[in-house]
Amino acid sequence: MTALLSGAALDGTVSRLLDVRAADPAGFAALCGLGLRDNPRRAHLVVSRVLGKHVPVAPDAVLGAGAAVGDAVAAVLGDDVPGLVVGYCETATGLGHAAAARLGAACLHTTRRVHPGVPVAARFAEEHSHAVAHALQPAGPVGLDAPGALVLVDDELTSGRTALNTVAELQARWPRERYVVATLLDARTAAARSAFAERAAALGVRVYVAAVLTTELELPGDVLERAAAARAALPGPAPAPAGAPGAVVRHGGLWPAGVPTTARHGLTPAGTGRLHAAADAVAAALAPALAGSRGVLVLGTEELMYAPTVVAARLAGRLPGVPVTTQSTTRSPVHAADDPGYALRRSLAFPAPDDPSRLSRVHNLADPAAVPAAGRWADLRADDVVVVADAPAADCAPLAEALRPFAARAVHLVPVPVAEPAP
Repeated sequence: MTALLSGAALDGTVSRLLDVRAADPAGFAALCGLGLRDNPRRAHLVVSRVLGKHVPVAPDAVLGAGAAVGDAVAAVLGDDVPGLVVGYCETATGLGHAAAARLGAACLHTTRRVHPGVPVAARFAEEHSHAVAHALQPAGPVGLDAPGALVLVDDELTSGRTALNTVAELQARWPRERYVVATLLDARTAAARSAFAERAAALGVRVYVAAVLTTELELPGDVLERAAAARAALPGPAPAPAGAPGAVVRHGGLWPAGVPTTARHGLTPAGTGRLHAAADAVAAALAPALAGSRGVLVLGTEELMYAPTVVAARLAGRLPGVPVTTQSTTRSPVHAADDPGYALRRSLAFPAPDDPSRLSRVHNLADPAAVPAAGRWADLRADDVVVVADAPAADCAPLAEALRPFAARAVHLVPVPVAEPAP
């Protein structure tokens, strides 16, 4: 979807406080919200309503968003199947995998969780991120020398510098004729589009952009000052729910042995099919424990997004009438505020299961736009929270304990194997 700049301001707390304007305000608001960063150098972040990262979303909507990205790529490539689809960690690991599944293509995602036994094929930087390093570690039947177009998937495109950094790195070593940069939201300004085209031409390769929504975000010149004032003016984050915390229940050994859990080292379409079957087996094993629930939230962990989303989709099919949503933990810090028009109303921090020396986070844990029939938004919670984590159960204990107030019945901990190279 493409729209001309209308100059219309967006609805929502941040857009009003910062005076952010979009070319297609209705389309943008349907797909995204805006949050503030606790960062004096960057004002805002785009909070997707369909990604399953910062906001709980029905799993079919998350997978549908990935399919829409795949369809946008197909509109560019026609009948040609990409040689490889690469999703950016951590936010677009699931989006890229879902797009690859739609296209029937092999997939891979970048990682910040480098496997010591797998050679790093390429490294590059995400210039605007709080965590800049990306590594590619393909192994087994999936390689960066695959013939055909290479698709790079990210949740949003604001300048395109990260994508072109990747193209430059890959083209120097594994040259090909075409790349597609695919995204849910292409929000580049006219100047950014021009700079993108100039650098792609300098690289001597065709780089196409495929987006579900193409628009333009216009920020005022004093946006950083406005953001600082907005952070000071907003209320504090939402408290934990007032109800009694749920129990913690461990479900070990549910993921079938030898089946990959992510595309960190690459997956063929057949490998993705095995992952789907494993996710369905996990859902079948969990469904009896979730019977009678008034709501289930399936929580993935950082880069592990796609498999938990598929588990959530299979649970939704096995628990008719039970609302099932999914989201993921993240490395990304945000500014949380309990404001009805704000996209990030709560944020929890805890030691990361894969590396307790750093913090991981989870935001919201309930739809930030939900309007409770009675009481406070802060008291909204699922009956059951299912945590799918690629770390030992003992290392997930701080996360499980942090989540207990947000589960009226139980936090269900489902450890799955860390992704290993396919045999």
